[in-house]
Amino acid sequence: MSAVLDAGLVTDEAAFMAQHLPLVGARIVELGCGKAELARRLLEQHGAAEVTGFEVDERQHAANLAAPPFPGLRFAAGGAEAIPLPDACCDGVMMLKSLHHVPMPLMDQALREIARVLVPGGWLYVSEPVYAGEFNELVKRFHDEGEVRAAAYAALQRAAEQGVLAWEQEVVFDTPLHFRDWADFEGRIVLATHADHRLAPELERQVREHFQRHVGDDGARFVRQMRINFLARR
Repeated sequence: MSAVLDAGLVTDEAAFMAQHLPLVGARIVELGCGKAELARRLLEQHGAAEVTGFEVDERQHAANLAAPPFPGLRFAAGGAEAIPLPDACCDGVMMLKSLHHVPMPLMDQALREIARVLVPGGWLYVSEPVYAGEFNELVKRFHDEGEVRAAAYAALQRAAEQGVLAWEQEVVFDTPLHFRDWADFEGRIVLATHADHRLAPELERQVREHFQRHVGDDGARFVRQMRINFLARR
């Protein structure tokens, strides 16, 4: 496996992807698409032909279906471990902070499914938060993802070792996070539809106190390190 490259500060992940991947004309599958904000940028700004966004969160999937149509973007319900698509039907697959949400016993199966739907030479882009840093320390007070993130990375390594997918490159970069205030953080992180952590009063007080340490004149700012793994189907 190749050495890890440090890309420094990245404020636009779509532009970062465009620098590293053949996006023009690409048929892309996004697994765990959330609101598909990055997918929209790939279509609008970077020449992707189509993106199919899969989501297992029922509330988010319903919101996606209810949103105004966006050229080239379509949505479907489904998880990475059982992708309802034919073999060799897409040029790329992306998972943005979503591989660690796949149930751990199904991670290997998910990567085999990804290899199945990719064309020969197709790419997999996996973006995962590094389990370190001040933002991680804050969030793990109520949602510790150490075990599942380690499992996701181990699954990627196994996929490469077993020849399911070829290991291409690993890159880390820093990305800024900004929250206007506690209500913004609570809405986007604590009560996110895929998690919805309703904190007990004492824990909420502790988390809020921790958050307030980072609040300045323009809100709370953090820097989170991301690890990007590029793999491919041979």
